[in-house]
Amino acid sequence: MSDVRTDIRVEETVWITLPDGCRLAARLWLPSADTGPVPAILEYLPYRRRDRHRGDDAILHPAFAEAGYAAIRVDMRGAGDSDGVMEDEYTEREWTDAVDVIAWIASQSWCDGNVGMIGLSWSGFNGLQIAAKAPPALKAIVTTCASDDRFADDMHYMGGCLLNDNLQYGATLFTWLGTPPDPEIVGDKWREMWLRRLDKVSPPAARWMSHSDRDAYWQSGSVCEDYSRVKAAVLAVGGWADGYTNAVMRLLAGLPGPRKGLIGPWAHAFPHVATPGPQIDFLGYVIRWWDHWLKGRDTGIMAEPMLTCWLQESERPRARYTERRGRWIAEATWPSSECVPLVRQLTAGRLVAGQEPKALDIVVQSPATTGIASGEWCPYGWGPDMPTDQGEDDAGSRCFDDDILAAPFQLLGGARLTVSFSSDRPEAMLAVRLNDVAPDGSISRITYGLINLQHHAGHESAIALVPGQRYQAIVRLKDVAYEMPVGHRLRVAISTVYWPLAMPVPMAAQVTIHEASLTLPQRLTGSFPAVPPQLGTARGPAPLAVDVLTPPARGRLKITRDLAENRTVVDVVRNLGAIRIKETGLELQALGSEAYSISPDDPATAHSVAMRRAEFKRDDWHAAIVTKSELRAEGSDWRFVATLDAFEGETRLFSRSWNVAIPRSTAGRK
Repeated sequence: MSDVRTDIRVEETVWITLPDGCRLAARLWLPSADTGPVPAILEYLPYRRRDRHRGDDAILHPAFAEAGYAAIRVDMRGAGDSDGVMEDEYTEREWTDAVDVIAWIASQSWCDGNVGMIGLSWSGFNGLQIAAKAPPALKAIVTTCASDDRFADDMHYMGGCLLNDNLQYGATLFTWLGTPPDPEIVGDKWREMWLRRLDKVSPPAARWMSHSDRDAYWQSGSVCEDYSRVKAAVLAVGGWADGYTNAVMRLLAGLPGPRKGLIGPWAHAFPHVATPGPQIDFLGYVIRWWDHWLKGRDTGIMAEPMLTCWLQESERPRARYTERRGRWIAEATWPSSECVPLVRQLTAGRLVAGQEPKALDIVVQSPATTGIASGEWCPYGWGPDMPTDQGEDDAGSRCFDDDILAAPFQLLGGARLTVSFSSDRPEAMLAVRLNDVAPDGSISRITYGLINLQHHAGHESAIALVPGQRYQAIVRLKDVAYEMPVGHRLRVAISTVYWPLAMPVPMAAQVTIHEASLTLPQRLTGSFPAVPPQLGTARGPAPLAVDVLTPPARGRLKITRDLAENRTVVDVVRNLGAIRIKETGLELQALGSEAYSISPDDPATAHSVAMRRAEFKRDDWHAAIVTKSELRAEGSDWRFVATLDAFEGETRLFSRSWNVAIPRSTAGRK
């Protein structure tokens, strides 16, 4: 959307001076001049307001200004054109700065003293974290595609298993931490600021891998540690295709104050632009939220059900959807009395009713490529990144089928599998999938969960498994809303690998399942008094004034099975593309790719490589960052290798490399 608007005012760069003298760069949208002081909406993140994030900002913030709010987008310390350096995500420095920013906003002549925060992903996380600091002016937040538990639900670990997203997102942040400010804004000191940033960069992926348990590092910034600290009203938004879905229902159940939840079929994006659709008038919905909490207007939003979500209906699996089949449903409160636990026991190939576990004693040992149909941990909906037909993964798993359904069956919430197990190795993992088997033989993944079996007693500490000794573990599957039709049947599939979504345990463990009990969140299909609100259709914004030089692309491009080399390779593209922004004259290029490879009969051969390039051009100014990150197993460690090179024009200005061994487990080390 072009920022040339007749009904709002835009200030391209506003400087916020913090108490320590650090200046943060911001962009400000204001309503027309005759409105007087108004409430303000803050989005606070490191994703460069003048270039990388300009397109998203140009849709969101002008709409708030049109509705009578001041909207401000602040680049965090060390990001974009702001002073200082940034070394990690979700730090005390980040939160302290934000509290100071909110106080500054509340004191401005254009603000009436009431502030809200909105964000997606990083800015969704820190919206919750900053709300937990309870700055007086912060009255309400909107947190989208974020989490209240940094260990349980972020791109690093799932059930204690190392995700390959840790490497891929780590590679992205690794690159953008070292990007330069814009000389047009900061002047001749841009190079000095850039070199200071580059000198402080270290690969975040390596830091995150050094915290393989849910220790104090992850507890910091996890608002689930103490929900009572959050005083602001919370609108929690997620999508079933996104990686961060679980937080919405936990926040509704845990927060003591005003809260509301909205979950659509969406991937990792705001609901007015997200796919799979249907998209909604999210801007209108959020403005109703702001009007209630920041202007004191009775918009009726708090009289609506606490939870509104998209009930996904069964359809053939595809790597990409334009829209997901389904319908909106609502629950007056969450947890809901309309959802009850339904227990199934696992027997030889079957799911059977009953409360008492059955003797099972089956061995699971999966090919190293089991999981190849998983899709991305965090789909963005831009390309082929959704789970596909589960037949190949089921062939590498132990499967247990329920009876064919004689009536529709709804799930709403989180399923769990309680297992009694033993392993022949000190390290092992389990992946558990809940699948929908259709009469035509197609198999869709409904939901899934992973567990590092060294975390069977909890994620706070790893315990080496004694071969042959029996243990008990609970595998928690992602929250879901799903309806299975008549004639379909439910399947549980259990594997010891889920590659390339997660790095495999490098030793090919045999896990014996002695007993297993499945608990499903059944939504009763009687009368439902809660009526979902009308969410409207997405507004159609004008495009940002850019020349597209390279279109964006994201998703799994190719799976190669080299029989001669006994190697399977998954190639992924992760390009934001290349554009020329007409309003600033800047040309931005952001390109990325990954390659994940493994030998099907040896999980120790897993190798992950992530490449990134960020490049900036205007007239005779030309700066670029190029990084490479690699990960493989080596003995009892992860071997992480990385390089970073920075160029001014064709001249290499900075170069550094890392080669580190990181213990895979803390078992026996504490």
